[in-house]
Amino acid sequence: MILPETRIRIQAWVQGGLAIALCLVLFVVASAAAETPKENLMAEHVTGTFEVKVVPESVTGKAPVPGMMQMSIDKTFHGDLDGTSKGSMLTAGDPKAGEAGYVALEVVTGTLKGRAGSFALMQRATMSGGGQAMEVSVVPGSGTGALKGIAGTFVIRIESGKHTYDFDYTLPK
Repeated sequence: MILPETRIRIQAWVQGGLAIALCLVLFVVASAAAETPKENLMAEHVTGTFEVKVVPESVTGKAPVPGMMQMSIDKTFHGDLDGTSKGSMLTAGDPKAGEAGYVALEVVTGTLKGRAGSFALMQRATMSGGGQAMEVSVVPGSGTGALKGIAGTFVIRIESGKHTYDFDYTLPK
């Protein structure tokens, strides 16, 4: 004979196990539905130039954080990517001493090889000990218009004060 307290514990364990199994099934189904098969993707590589304007920005009602700065980013892209972007950057560290980092988000609007729409780029960069590292990637799910479903990485180069980009991306066919 099973005691009522034991029966309640067994029911709770079974219900918990079923809830976890259901969550796993939903996760697998959602992941499979969200993935575009590689044969349905078009891979591209484009290059070009851009101008950038970065200026300090403040947020109304928010006090500045000591040791951090907030900046606005405005870019104009030329080449296979033709358009503009607007974004925000947070910086910290001491760039004059060669020790600093930043994170940024920007929304690019324009045409990419003739396809009109927008997408967001996420940046992360550091400099330390004379070395630098930067990662720029498309924010998943941010594509709109003919750029819906875009994914990719964006490389920024600065040589002699001129900004250039290399953009490797995929889009659904």
